[in-house]
Amino acid sequence: MEFKDYYQILGVKPDADSKDIKAAYRKLARKYHPDMNPDKGAEEKFKEVAEAYEALKDAGRRAEYDELRQYRDRAGGFEPPPGWQSGGGFGGAGASHFEGDFSDFFNSIFGGAGGQAHEQRRGMRGQDAEIEMPIFLEETLQETSKLVEYMMPVYENGQLREVKKSLKVKIPAGVADGERIRLKGQGGAGRGGGPGGDLYLHIRLVPHPLFDVEGHNLVVTVPLAPWEAALGAKITVPTLSGKINLTIAPNSQAGQRLRVKGKGLPTKTGNGDLYALLKVVMPPAANEEVKALWQSLSAKAGFDPRARWSNQSMTEVVCMFRCRAV
Repeated sequence: MEFKDYYQILGVKPDADSKDIKAAYRKLARKYHPDMNPDKGAEEKFKEVAEAYEALKDAGRRAEYDELRQYRDRAGGFEPPPGWQSGGGFGGAGASHFEGDFSDFFNSIFGGAGGQAHEQRRGMRGQDAEIEMPIFLEETLQETSKLVEYMMPVYENGQLREVKKSLKVKIPAGVADGERIRLKGQGGAGRGGGPGGDLYLHIRLVPHPLFDVEGHNLVVTVPLAPWEAALGAKITVPTLSGKINLTIAPNSQAGQRLRVKGKGLPTKTGNGDLYALLKVVMPPAANEEVKALWQSLSAKAGFDPRARWSNQSMTEVVCMFRCRAV
């Protein structure tokens, strides 16, 4: 009997984890799917990849396969070990049975003949599915419905193929980035009366052009003219739920954060906060009259923003760092 190296078929190492195995299968399944690859031989390659993944995706079957790998010979053949019973594993116990269009090698390990009746008694759970769900910040403010479309492998008449599934999903208010939502039974269909797999949605908050996210808090950068920072001002600031008025105190500094309570992202117990990050910006190129006003202000203010950079101060700073190094 010809030995099949399922790791080589998927292009992974024997110590690859389940995540790498799954990723390799998905990549190859897309590449060789008959609907996407009209080349001759693509369908057989697709079946071979599906068989390899069927053998390695389950920890129990993979462990059994790994144990049998030591019995392959250099010519690529396979000589079952003593005590091996075809279609039943060691002693005929612990093997799963399949009705898929798999090779004799696969069926000799995991069962083939009579598998349908066994599977109906035992049942086989469907495959889980995991997809990323992009959510806009505005959509977290209240429960929303989203259309989800994804591909799932199904068995029909002993053949494995992928079908497109679509459903409307309710996304609860207050979902956070990285949160995982389970939809029971919305994964792959079970076999032999087994339950369906689950669908897991991984929430990914879409970056917003105005707001940065810090947990359930939001940060919005607020541009201020120099005179607004110096004299104070009443300005309009955007939030996810509309605009609000914000008072800027006189002599405000760039980098200062003003807290607006309850205007952040919703949580299970309330709302996060909005922080207005002040940023002083200069107006466009000024004419001669405006330049003269700036020069007059500079002379009258007598302000040196780098006064702390005196020779004495710099000496103290250098000494401080040197002392720390010692």
